[in-house]
Amino acid sequence: MLVSIAAAGCAGESATDYKPTSTVREVMRSIVDPSSDALWDSVEIVATVEGTVHKMPKSDEEWAVLRRSAVTLVEAGNLLLIPGRLVARPGEPAGDPRSDLNPEEIDTKRRQAPGAWTLRAHRLQDAAAESLKAIDAKDVTALLNAGETLDAACESCHRDYWYRVQ
Repeated sequence: MLVSIAAAGCAGESATDYKPTSTVREVMRSIVDPSSDALWDSVEIVATVEGTVHKMPKSDEEWAVLRRSAVTLVEAGNLLLIPGRLVARPGEPAGDPRSDLNPEEIDTKRRQAPGAWTLRAHRLQDAAAESLKAIDAKDVTALLNAGETLDAACESCHRDYWYRVQ
């Protein structure tokens, strides 16, 4: 009897009932930005007076850290698509109102063209998946090139949903 009552209490819930607790801004600052930075900062060529320094992942541990960032970034695209997630908390201003859209304007754009928002999130996922493929192959050149793809995906979204002036 107790089992059937417990099962009946859960019957209304489903795997599609989302409960977003963070805003898009928080997802970006806490997940997307640090994961992207880890990928972008993993390969560098720095010229100094003493000579040229090539920074790249060398150990299995360094590659594993990068892999976690890439997987996180791929999944962040799904977080951005959860229904009901606001860009920012009510009343939060734009970062710089002279150059940035305010959160209400961004939310309006997302509601008016949900397919465009979905496309941007999928581009983020595709770019991160390209990084993941390079990481799994331990291919530094491909990782560097994937960083350019990731930058293009981010800037494409920012142009449409963040910057006030194109």
